[in-house]
Amino acid sequence: MSSLKIFHKKKILLVFVLCAVMLLGLVGRLAWLMLFRSEYYYKKAADLHERERDIKAARGRILDVNGTVLADNQPVCTVSVVHNQLKDPEEVIRVLAKELELAEDKVRKRVEKVSALERIRTNVPKETGDRIRKYNLAGVKVDEDFKRYYPYGSLASKVLGFTGSDNQGIIGLEVEYEAVLKGTDGKILTLTDARGVELADAGEARKEAVAGNDLVLSLDRNIQEYAEQAARKVMEEKQAEKVSILLMNPQNGEIYACVNVPEFDLNAPFDPGTLDTAGMTEQELQDARNRMWRNGCINDTYEPGSVFKIITMAAGLEEGVVHPSDSFYCPGYCIVEDRRIRCHKVGGHGSEDFVHGAMNSCNPVFITVGLRLGIDIYYRYFQQFGLLKKTGIDLPGEAGTIMHQKENMGLVELATVSFGQSFQVTPVQLAATVSSLINGGRRVTPHFGIQVRKRDGTLLKVLEYPQGERILSEETSETVRGILKEVVSEGSGKNAAIEGYSIGGKTATSETIPRSAHRYISSFLGFTPAENPTVLGICVIHDPQGVYYGGTVAAPVIRDIFENILPYLGVKREEPVTDVQGEAG
Repeated sequence: MSSLKIFHKKKILLVFVLCAVMLLGLVGRLAWLMLFRSEYYYKKAADLHERERDIKAARGRILDVNGTVLADNQPVCTVSVVHNQLKDPEEVIRVLAKELELAEDKVRKRVEKVSALERIRTNVPKETGDRIRKYNLAGVKVDEDFKRYYPYGSLASKVLGFTGSDNQGIIGLEVEYEAVLKGTDGKILTLTDARGVELADAGEARKEAVAGNDLVLSLDRNIQEYAEQAARKVMEEKQAEKVSILLMNPQNGEIYACVNVPEFDLNAPFDPGTLDTAGMTEQELQDARNRMWRNGCINDTYEPGSVFKIITMAAGLEEGVVHPSDSFYCPGYCIVEDRRIRCHKVGGHGSEDFVHGAMNSCNPVFITVGLRLGIDIYYRYFQQFGLLKKTGIDLPGEAGTIMHQKENMGLVELATVSFGQSFQVTPVQLAATVSSLINGGRRVTPHFGIQVRKRDGTLLKVLEYPQGERILSEETSETVRGILKEVVSEGSGKNAAIEGYSIGGKTATSETIPRSAHRYISSFLGFTPAENPTVLGICVIHDPQGVYYGGTVAAPVIRDIFENILPYLGVKREEPVTDVQGEAG
């Protein structure tokens, strides 16, 4: 055999061996793929031929303390098109433009877009969606969805908040409790061929949606409605800029009502309402909406004025630098360093004890108490009472106190702070702090949410909040309540008095900055029963026209609210005690 033939045989054998090795490798690879990777590639293939659509979860409801539904859902539809399944695009365009009341060119642009699933419109009324279904248009999908609905329109609008087009919370409790309310969306899976056309006989797989949970509030619809009526009434009568009212239980921080008029329509939250939007840019319009949505009780600070004398009173009594029987003299002003700080009574109150100084809301008396405390001790009480941190209320955007830094605080600043000027707090901070000073001396956290329940009413969770930290002794708390009761029964707060009820409180009138504008804020904070308070209310009226004193303007608002809600809350009137003399024997 020639060497050439041997070479060719070896070459053929080598090729055969190589082919055999390659074949064995392919067989091995195929076996590995079939045995160990089949599930992975099956899923990959399925993904290429599956189309996924969401099933929207019903958002949890928001209920008041009595179970009244304040936020609910309305069934709506989402209308979409699948480009590869369209058989008569012109008919689809015509029908959808007509039924959805959209411009034909807008619908055409979306229908002709090459995409797996193109949304034409969301939040379509259910009856409209049902009509579209009856056309049986190939490639048109009508899926069930939900739209947030508020049965009482503008009631507690800045507390409840609202949701966006994606049904997620934007402001208020809707965003604060998003995790409780939102639920979990489901899925619809359909099989398609290589062209993306659904296979008629393949059916569909569904993963059902899980509805969100219900949120139960301490807020009471009846109390909220009456408080809003009272706020609108005084706003109209005094041509005020805005009015805020907060009603709460000072023992545990539960809020019965939170009013910020003017409110807005929760079912049309982007409608500027009575705002003049002529000539506004889009940014200016959004800024106007943001102002419209602000919760003045929570998001805005103001100079509290004489209501803040309650804090100076509590600190002075607790520290022992003043006693109810201490004597003072008010000539109508007080000189601190080079500053002459006047009392609201130009001629002065003359000689008075501390209780009458509170009843008269005398600035020099409280300046003297503040100066007796001194900067270091006063600032310590400011911190101890919780005024330098936020209340922790369960609403977003709470503003903090705007206060002098301790190192920048001189005697003049101490004097003005002592009677409620030259710094700012929120109404909710003031209400929470005073609640803690009159309830026996324990700090409370103001809040709305009290329970989480399933749709069927099953209790899932009782919401808890930090409370119980002692910030004042029970003895001082009792003394403060007694003095504030005198303020209402015989002093500057007498317009809040109600026959048969023991009420404590404090009036305030402050001037906004710049002082030259002569714009005032009238306010009153009251509570009842004075001996063991279960209701506390604060009313803040911004820029009332005409008479603007807190005792004249704001105190009657709280009185009217208390007169109506106290019997509803089960707070009974005290029967007058009549002395009966026996006949002589």
